Amino acid sequence: MIIELFDTTYIPRRLFCIGRNYVAHAEELGNLVPESPVVFMKPPTCLVPRGAPILPPAHGDDLHFETELVILIGTEGRANSVEEALVFVEGLSLGLDLTLRDVQSALKAKGLPWEKAKAFDGSAPLGSFIPFDDSMDLADISFTCDVNGQRRQNGHTANMIFSIPTLIMELSAIWSLKPGDLIFTGTPEGVGPLRAGDTITIANTRIGSFSWEVQAK
Repeated sequence: MIIELFDTTYIPRRLFCIGRNYVAHAEELGNLVPESPVVFMKPPTCLVPRGAPILPPAHGDDLHFETELVILIGTEGRANSVEEALVFVEGLSLGLDLTLRDVQSALKAKGLPWEKAKAFDGSAPLGSFIPFDDSMDLADISFTCDVNGQRRQNGHTANMIFSIPTLIMELSAIWSLKPGDLIFTGTPEGVGPLRAGDTITIANTRIGSFSWEVQAK
């Protein structure tokens, strides 16, 4: 069974994104390892379905890929424990948090928010979801990213600083979760640039394989 978004049940509402959730990725960008989850948001206009083109925005020049496990929320409410948090997980997929690194660096230097660098239209390519069930260990999911057939990222959720149940509890302490909410759970090390003509493929043996081609500006 595959869960596709934009149907009558799971219309994407909010994209919660977690920054610096892998130690090696925080270090590769020269960032401190956070003591609590770093959270930012994207609107649904950021979503790009599998197979559609990636359209680089005009307001930056250094477009980077960041591969992430994505959680689909299927239950409304707030989670107060690990056991309660798992009830909220409806599906799993893989996605990309596309980032204009040059724009982000300029914003960070001024202490400004990241939206111009991360929340532009088309900044969240997203695969199809598979249903989550109790046989799946959220702390034992691996995923890969290839650009033009060459491996760029190997991720494993065991290396997350903040586990998926912890993220759900942290988010729901601030926002009441809604069906259709998405959580982009952070990227491992190995992020890098995308250029016109590149094909990027992200994959997990159980979730699937999803590809996008980068178009010229």
